[in-house]
Amino acid sequence: MASQRVVDTSAWIEWLTASALGQKLGKQFPDKSRCIVPTIVQLELSKWLVREVGEDQADQVIAFTQKCVVVALDTTIALLAADLQRQHKLATADAIVYATAQHMGGDLLTCDAHFEGLPDVALFPKSA
Repeated sequence: MASQRVVDTSAWIEWLTASALGQKLGKQFPDKSRCIVPTIVQLELSKWLVREVGEDQADQVIAFTQKCVVVALDTTIALLAADLQRQHKLATADAIVYATAQHMGGDLLTCDAHFEGLPDVALFPKSA
């Protein structure tokens, strides 16, 4: 495992719903001091949580993410994301998440098949 790790929204959701995959993923989550949370992941998580479980639990999870290493989207990450988006045909949010991991020298923990085959990605695909 890389010294730092970005946990993608898909992995957070599996972990929070305590699915079988989420229980496996929980063992892959780094300590909070090494867990990088891009601000776009906070946005996606908040949106999902408010819709699925309500605002109170959303606030608790976002408060937890704030104890991790929160990384805001800045110009350097935005330009790297644009390059990665072109190279790997990623959606904008995925490119930002991946660029954040690359910029921070970490790897990416995800369930999202869009990242398959990319360097520094720990992919735990959802079974069909």
